[in-house]
Amino acid sequence: MSSAALPPPRPRRPRTRVLLAVAPGLLLTLLALLGPLIAPHPVDLPVTAPYAPPGAAAPLGGDQLGRDVLSRMLHGGGPLIGGALAVAVAVTALATVLGCFAVLTPTLGRLVERSADIAILLPPVLGMMLLALAWPGGGRLAVMAAATGLGVPYAVRVVASAAAPVAACGFIEAATASGERLWHLALREILPNLRATVLALFGLRFVAAVYVISMAGFLQLGPQPPAADWALMIRENAPGALLNPWAVVAPSIAIGFLAVGVGLAADALAPTARRATAGTR
Repeated sequence: MSSAALPPPRPRRPRTRVLLAVAPGLLLTLLALLGPLIAPHPVDLPVTAPYAPPGAAAPLGGDQLGRDVLSRMLHGGGPLIGGALAVAVAVTALATVLGCFAVLTPTLGRLVERSADIAILLPPVLGMMLLALAWPGGGRLAVMAAATGLGVPYAVRVVASAAAPVAACGFIEAATASGERLWHLALREILPNLRATVLALFGLRFVAAVYVISMAGFLQLGPQPPAADWALMIRENAPGALLNPWAVVAPSIAIGFLAVGVGLAADALAPTARRATAGTR
């Protein structure tokens, strides 16, 4: 198949611009993962007065119990990133496989559309609350399962929409006529031409998972006190925001930077994947 059968790739961006776009999200992720090793204080040790301003003992001040905000920040990012990464991988993988098969199987395609229609009618917060409250023990795992279940129907539609033009190409018809099986058509013929879409979808689902898990933490549907979690820190320290704003502002900025950084990284890497995709056939 010639590259003219697919949409023309976007011009590749300079490597320096790609590195600059990837660097913020990567650095914040590394800091969150390595944070517990460099935190100056134990996560639950009071070192100042409640809502104390920044000082030598606590560079970002104290929280509602006098614990070091910086230390809790360094401990609280890893679980959020890990949960969002797991949700993004699960949603992207399921949606990619289902989307590739949906464009080749009309029955599955109709089922995907109906599932997405039902998911649209269910408010995400309500669905997350129902599953988190019904899940034995609740906690972060329940929130991750809810985020995955609610995200798959939308993601499948995205993949199916991108796969439909590829499924109509002549090389798919030729492979079908030669007797290739359905799994071969979906995973060996269609999927390699969706690399850019899958990468962009992963970035979007990671950002969505960060916000969903953070919202659950703010509503105390996920991690419970005294766990160190960025969203939970915002909720716990909101009453003292005027005494020590950093206890609320720092985790809010971290969540925002994480989501924006990963989104920029996925967008910066997508053109390269799209260019590579066009030359696979």
